[in-house]
Amino acid sequence: DLLPPPLPKKQLQRAESLPEQGPSQCCWGDPTPWAGSTLYGIPPARPWHEEGAPSSIPPWDRPSWGPKKPLTKSQSLGEPVAQSSPQKAPSPSPAELTFGMVDRELGQLLQPLEGPAGVCGVVLGCQAAALARLSARIQEELVGLEEWQQLLEAELAGKSWAALSILDWEPCCESRDAWYFRVGFTFEQTQLVFAAKVPKPGCTSLGVQSSLGAHCSIQRLIGRFTDRLPWELVLPGIPGEQSQSRSGEEPARLATRPILQVLISPEVPYQTLAGFVKGSRGLHRTSPGHYERLACLLLLQVCMGLEHLRVQNVGQGDLCPENLLLVQCPCPPQSQQGKEASLSLPRLLISSFLKVKDKRRPCSTSQEQDWTEGLTASPSPVADELNVGMLIYQILHVDISLENTLGFRSNRLPEIPSLSIYSTGLKRLAMLLLHRDPCKRVSVEQARSILQVLLWGPRQELFARSKKTLTLLRSWVEVKRALLLLKFAENWAGAGASPSLEEWLCCQYFKEVTEHTLYQVTQALYT
Repeated sequence: DLLPPPLPKKQLQRAESLPEQGPSQCCWGDPTPWAGSTLYGIPPARPWHEEGAPSSIPPWDRPSWGPKKPLTKSQSLGEPVAQSSPQKAPSPSPAELTFGMVDRELGQLLQPLEGPAGVCGVVLGCQAAALARLSARIQEELVGLEEWQQLLEAELAGKSWAALSILDWEPCCESRDAWYFRVGFTFEQTQLVFAAKVPKPGCTSLGVQSSLGAHCSIQRLIGRFTDRLPWELVLPGIPGEQSQSRSGEEPARLATRPILQVLISPEVPYQTLAGFVKGSRGLHRTSPGHYERLACLLLLQVCMGLEHLRVQNVGQGDLCPENLLLVQCPCPPQSQQGKEASLSLPRLLISSFLKVKDKRRPCSTSQEQDWTEGLTASPSPVADELNVGMLIYQILHVDISLENTLGFRSNRLPEIPSLSIYSTGLKRLAMLLLHRDPCKRVSVEQARSILQVLLWGPRQELFARSKKTLTLLRSWVEVKRALLLLKFAENWAGAGASPSLEEWLCCQYFKEVTEHTLYQVTQALYT
């Protein structure tokens, strides 16, 4: 019998599989067709003996260093290659490091570091991050939390004199453009003390001030209303106010009291800068070093406030000692009371504002005309430099006026006596701010940097034995940052004292300063 023909064998179509990579299957530069193939998207393996060595391969072409887990599952062509191993969590940055961090996470950061240099970089990053956090915390202590200010604004909305208790009939402070009265307000069963600002006739900065952002050197507003002025309040300088009755019997002419717009500020000023300067002549004579350091710190606050205003295209309406307010800071710790208490630094507030139409700083060919108009015209960025320069002389009790100064040449400005280590630097700064050539004047930003160098260094003696280089200045900054943090730790350990305004200003300096800035500033200051 004939047998039927055999059935054909069925060809099974198996999916093509990726080859499994053994630990010694290929080496660097292996000519195997699939090694580094763009079809499979697999980079060539790196030899084990080269692990940790630098590579000249561009970052986007470099393989992921380290052993790969072999593929154990077939992979069809055209399908994306699945991740063969779980992704590692990103290593924490120096800004995220804390003392309580677990060693597993800390090890992820320390493992790739190469020797002491890498560890030093991490430590420096931790110091910079700690200084930034410390600065933000001190600022909250000084000006309060933003959320708290917003709660007060919402609570004061729609309120008027009826919701406030007048604590003093007479102003606690009088500036050139406003009177300030201490008033009480009850919020969440707590009696708070605010300042009611009553603008004088002709004040035009109310709308501008309401739009300003929060800043330590700018007067903050948390409420406003329009109401008739209570009869108890005394407005000095207004005819008939001094003889007003305070016997408790409301006068019949209450209806004639003006209806004014009133602004509420959380900062209660106790004095203007003009009053401080007038009452500190004796202090300047007996403690010139302490007083002129206070002068630098006050001028620094002025410059920082002006910088903030320029960012928002706003100018100081009338930059004079009569319109710069002083607010009492928290009491110093017990160890600093006594003589130092009388020299404590007040917080300075700019309180008068105008919109700036032109932010440019022109280089006029007519130096005399530019110099005169800079002080007499409407506020502008150019006027700020000249006014700060005049302010230096006024704080240092040196008589200066626009008329007399215009009669001098650039090297004939009034002489500033050398009474302390700050005198020469302040004299140099005043000369740079009042230079007749507007192209050679320093800006407010540069003046702020010069004041910071005068206060916290580097002093000229640093360059007495070593040539000034960027490396030297970078090392100086890094060491001073570390010493500053140690100083804070030592001062606050167990003291229970609030950080001071000067400590916050110092933090701001070392948080931001770079060796490049220091090089330029020391060139302008010491040459």
